[in-house]
Amino acid sequence: MINKARHPVLARRSLLLGAGLSALAGAARGQAYPNRPIRIVVPYSAGGGADTTARLIAPKLQEALGETIVIDNRPGAGGVIGDDVVAKSPPDGYTLLIGAFAHAVNPSLLPKMPFKTPDDFAPISLLVTVPELLVITPSHPAKTVADLVAMAKAQPGKLFYASSGNGSAQHLAAELFKMRTGTDIGHVPYKGGGLAVADVAAGHVPFYFGNMSSALPQARAGRVRALAVTSPQRSPAAPEIPTMAEAGVPGCEISEWNALMAPAGTSPEVIERLHVEVAKIMRMPDIKEKFADLGADTIGSTPQELATFLAAEMAKWAEVVKAANIKIE
Repeated sequence: MINKARHPVLARRSLLLGAGLSALAGAARGQAYPNRPIRIVVPYSAGGGADTTARLIAPKLQEALGETIVIDNRPGAGGVIGDDVVAKSPPDGYTLLIGAFAHAVNPSLLPKMPFKTPDDFAPISLLVTVPELLVITPSHPAKTVADLVAMAKAQPGKLFYASSGNGSAQHLAAELFKMRTGTDIGHVPYKGGGLAVADVAAGHVPFYFGNMSSALPQARAGRVRALAVTSPQRSPAAPEIPTMAEAGVPGCEISEWNALMAPAGTSPEVIERLHVEVAKIMRMPDIKEKFADLGADTIGSTPQELATFLAAEMAKWAEVVKAANIKIE
């Protein structure tokens, strides 16, 4: 019997055969994903911003991957329930998360969560960002942001703002505004943005930072008056509205956002496949147009860019939560 280990030709052939089989196995593994439906968990109710994002991209992603995409709404606890579902799911690429603004804020507000952010999640891509819009009662004497700041400084503790609830993006936007302007303004929390903007329109509370997609239609209808947008540049959806920096308050940038994530430990190959397809989707003209109609900017970042973004968001809002002593009862 010939000893293959000692026969140079046969040994080389054996190595080549082994390498070939390994390459084929690797290719097969790469082609195997996906081979069954993919679930995208939305940690909020149907009809909200995160849900809308998921439902706009799902058909495109389904077409690109050749497998069914199922949207699974898991609302509750400010996004914690849905996040927890994904954090505890197998890291196989078949359970994904539409992360939102609260994903980066909750670690500061809720230090006893059943998972760790960002350790229990693998970033895939930042999908969209949506700035806040500072709106005021139409009959209010403040015509500009500078007017509003001057009035707040002249009457410490006498001016109030509405929000959609403690710890919400609208609440944090107003607290960041207070920090940047050195003003003392009271907080009136509501159970939802619809109630908050309705009371601002009626003049019960002077002003409100509202999500661009919901506040802009109210401003267009004349129910409230828009003073500034919290994005770094003017929004293409309303180019006539100045940014907060242009209005005299630099450093007051805030955007709500949605990102695609997976459980930590998901293979780099699966993450890359999903990122490539999602990035293509976010560049599609019809997708860009649909999101622009909602006041959102499409991004389609790399996983590393999303990781950097999340770290910055967590640090920024931890500072605001601590400075404003925000607590969730």
